[in-house]
Amino acid sequence: MGQTPSAPGAPGKKKMNKNNKKKYEPPVQTRKFKKKRGGKGPDAAQKLPQVFPAKRSKLRLLKMERIKDHLLLEEEFVQNQESLRPAEDKIAEERQKMDQMRGIPMGVGTLEELIDDDHAIVSSASGPEYYVTIRSFVDKDLLEPGCTVLLHQKTVSVVGVLQDDTDPMVSVMKMDKAPIESYADVGGLESQIQEIKEAVELPLTHPELYEEMGIKPPKGVILYGAPGTGKTLLAKAVANQTSASFLRIVGSELIQKYLGDGPRLTRQIFQIAAENAPSIVFIDEIDAIGSKRYESTSGGEREIQRTMLELLNQLDGFDDRGDVKVIMATNKIESLDPALIRPGRIDRKILFENPDYNTKRKILQIHTSKMSLADDVKLDDIVNAKDDLSGADIKAICTESGLLALRERRMKVTAEDFQSAKERVLKNKVEENLEGLYL
Repeated sequence: MGQTPSAPGAPGKKKMNKNNKKKYEPPVQTRKFKKKRGGKGPDAAQKLPQVFPAKRSKLRLLKMERIKDHLLLEEEFVQNQESLRPAEDKIAEERQKMDQMRGIPMGVGTLEELIDDDHAIVSSASGPEYYVTIRSFVDKDLLEPGCTVLLHQKTVSVVGVLQDDTDPMVSVMKMDKAPIESYADVGGLESQIQEIKEAVELPLTHPELYEEMGIKPPKGVILYGAPGTGKTLLAKAVANQTSASFLRIVGSELIQKYLGDGPRLTRQIFQIAAENAPSIVFIDEIDAIGSKRYESTSGGEREIQRTMLELLNQLDGFDDRGDVKVIMATNKIESLDPALIRPGRIDRKILFENPDYNTKRKILQIHTSKMSLADDVKLDDIVNAKDDLSGADIKAICTESGLLALRERRMKVTAEDFQSAKERVLKNKVEENLEGLYL
């Protein structure tokens, strides 16, 4: 038995010795290895020497960058052009198809009646009426009876609408520039000037005076008398003095070729005058359309009478003309229709007679004020003679005397020139010597 018992901590000691066993450690290298220089590899390939550019290289770099920016802009522009070109070609093709459908308009017609959305009855300027179709591209909202439409060349279908259906002749009749003549250029005619001011100018400038008086101003004035007494000259002076719109018409302009054009033109004249009110409508040589009515088989005479009837309706119809005054002029008032010059349409008739001695002297002073006269010229000797001279004859005498002085290379007009000019003017007067025109 001589064995000693094991201590109670003996197994634990054995276990501790097991944990305290040394770990494996690599041997220490006693020789040092150096890294190879200049080794080839990916890192070495990417490393490049740093190069610092010189001034010339830097300028060249900036220049190349500007060229690059320009090329980029040019490339973008070309791309945009290529992307937009198909749309433009498509639009041009559609416009070409539209022009082929529309065709060349044959002329201008008037829409008489709408049958439905796609058909209508139109009348052309030559007279006949057609049952035609309305193209799909025409704005249906603008179509109404009486409007002016464009017609196709072959099918006579409606291809367009003219919104401004005013005849171009009416625009020409409106005077944009006032005449240079004024009341100072009218010799004498004091009473006539006073009457036309009361009948035409005052109602437009001071209408309250007539309202306070309780009367209606005159609607129209007619100027009548012998030729050359100053009717048209006074109308020019009115156009110069007033600020109202002035429309000048000759009676023969209202006589048109086709039926209905004359009355239509008359309506448009007064329509334009109402749109530009206050306005004055001056109709010269009214006897061209205002002669007395009589039974006639001629279609032209009946059309002239229809034009006069439309004028009567415009002068005194149901529609109020407002600030539109009418001035008429004629040499033959006895040939006018009584319905045209009755009160209510033409409220004042102004007579222009041949000038008396004082009026002749004033007219002669006006025409000779800018002429170079010799010392022997006496105006009293020219107007003292009892000759039937009008204002136009006195103006012709002054012009003829100046031409005679120029013929002899003189810068002053003598009394002999006036005498010769007076004899020539009196010789060529139609009323006294018809044979003088053929000598």
